[in-house]
Amino acid sequence: MPAGTVSRLLIDGFSIILIDLLLAGDNALVIAMAVRALPEKQRRLAILFGAGAAVALRVGITIVAARLLGIEFIKLLGGAFILWIAVKVLADASSEPAVEPPRGRLLTAIWFIVVADITMSIDNVLAVAGAARGSVPLIIFGLGVSIPFVVFSSNLIATLMDRYSVVVYLGSAILGKVGAEMMLTDPFVVRTLHPPAGLTYGAEAVAIACVLATGRFLCQRTRKLRAAG
Repeated sequence: MPAGTVSRLLIDGFSIILIDLLLAGDNALVIAMAVRALPEKQRRLAILFGAGAAVALRVGITIVAARLLGIEFIKLLGGAFILWIAVKVLADASSEPAVEPPRGRLLTAIWFIVVADITMSIDNVLAVAGAARGSVPLIIFGLGVSIPFVVFSSNLIATLMDRYSVVVYLGSAILGKVGAEMMLTDPFVVRTLHPPAGLTYGAEAVAIACVLATGRFLCQRTRKLRAAG
């Protein structure tokens, strides 16, 4: 193989890894939020299998990434799903992670991870597809290398949430912003509303406030019901 070709492969591979790591922070956060209610052993399993399945699906999607540009409502629905996860985690913040999760909760957490990761990764997928120049091995290599980073980051964030309750609120606020941004950048919303930058920032602020207020209200109601019972 010519030296120039090897150099190009190395540069493209490094570019893909860098892109994926830079854009993986939100994904790690939503994974940590989704598994917070699980005990430590099941938490690790959910993160490992969920992140692995999501990356495997992302490889397939990246190969046909050009078609994603014309798909409407994916980011709209995905953003709403992210907002729901943010509210749900805050609503459950009054309870400690279970010693043994209810039947089916592990599979539910894995499903949440896969759906959230895929819907949040449209921009990531397109960036990786461009850097790979159509090379399937490079796509697989670049996305595969990101798995350990996402798994480590998700475990770290989930542990911090167990120790410091403020991290739960901070994470929910970030997901509120991410969810609103996803919804407003959906092709259908852009085509029909043409939202200006000011509206986007305002909607993100409103989403953050609504997520925190709703989650806090549900959390307090759960505590009152538990105290009354």
